[in-house]
Amino acid sequence: MLKKLRWKLIFVSMASLFIILFLLFAGINIANYHVVTSMQDRTLHDLASPTDALPPNQPGEDLPFEGKPSPEAPYMTRFFTVRCDEDGTVLDISMDFIASVTREEAAAYSEAVFSRGKTCGYYGEYRYYVYSDDSGTVQIFLNCARDLQSMRTLFLLSLAIAVCCFFVLFLLVFFLSRQAIAPFVKNMEIQKRFITDAGHELKTPITSISTSADVLALDDGENEWVQNIQKQSARLAKLVNHLVTLSRLDEETPIPKKSVFSLSDVLWESIAPFSSLAKATGKTFAQQIENDLTFCGDMLLIQQMISVLLDNALRYSNDGGFIRLDAYRRRKRIVLEVFNTCNLIETKNLNRLFERFYRMDPSRSPKTGGSGIGLSIAKAIATAHNGTISVKSQSGHSICFTVVL
Repeated sequence: MLKKLRWKLIFVSMASLFIILFLLFAGINIANYHVVTSMQDRTLHDLASPTDALPPNQPGEDLPFEGKPSPEAPYMTRFFTVRCDEDGTVLDISMDFIASVTREEAAAYSEAVFSRGKTCGYYGEYRYYVYSDDSGTVQIFLNCARDLQSMRTLFLLSLAIAVCCFFVLFLLVFFLSRQAIAPFVKNMEIQKRFITDAGHELKTPITSISTSADVLALDDGENEWVQNIQKQSARLAKLVNHLVTLSRLDEETPIPKKSVFSLSDVLWESIAPFSSLAKATGKTFAQQIENDLTFCGDMLLIQQMISVLLDNALRYSNDGGFIRLDAYRRRKRIVLEVFNTCNLIETKNLNRLFERFYRMDPSRSPKTGGSGIGLSIAKAIATAHNGTISVKSQSGHSICFTVVL
């Protein structure tokens, strides 16, 4: 349980950190992309100004940029323009401000961009802008190789830093998680020690009361009061044993020694008394147990889990009801199903049946039997064997507990 709690803490912490790092990583790169693209689009719009004045390729002269341009700006702005008619036929190509593209390549770029039907976007290492004037359509291609390389570099660097930070934070959370759950572990240890010590202290007076009641029954004969003492002392002794069992199953190593045994034989041995009791109470009991089922675990605990489920089915099934136990292998797992007919008042909170001391009867009347702790033990035993237990109902007329080991 403590291992699961620790790993759950690590998982929640790392999930939160992952979301924060992802948002930070995405925010930086999206903001950088938006800023760089906006600057490129502003440059393209300035180049497409109505004066059609392309920036001179002479240092020191003004370029159509917002703000005061850098003296090196004329050498950093590399672009070419293509003028087309309405059908996309190239009429003129201006290559005055670029040397890395041939006229054939410029014409191919123009044709590809014209087929897209968009007014702006990226094509290779160029950001393009398309606008129309009196003489046709003008396409401006701005060389953005350096900006794109900067964006890729920022993307890779931020990704590498985010991944490194994630693993460093994982190591920190992993090693500090023990200290984080230390108070909870201490409280759990105190609680388990209290339950165990209280259980042992209660066993002596309960045994004394039960023995005294038996002596009174022998000396004075059976009467209502002696029978009530015997019944309640037996109930209290059973409850104490269940609490001690739950406390032991909550330990970090609840099953210190496991052994391989025949689960099929254990099932046949466990159903024998319940089958007879069901028949005596006018109920139908059926079973379908696959042969040669073997399992590695604590045989006594598995037997106790089966007894709890069968006792629950027998106790809460309706008059003349039907009870069935199925056991079979599914791939590499063993499935146990305990089914019984019943009349459930509600089916929304069935998972609460595995909570300690929870009972569907809010009045907790002794007529309904049980203390609400049996199914908690069944779940603890299944969990201790790395298994799961679940419950489902069909319209409140039946209930089925499924254990997967």
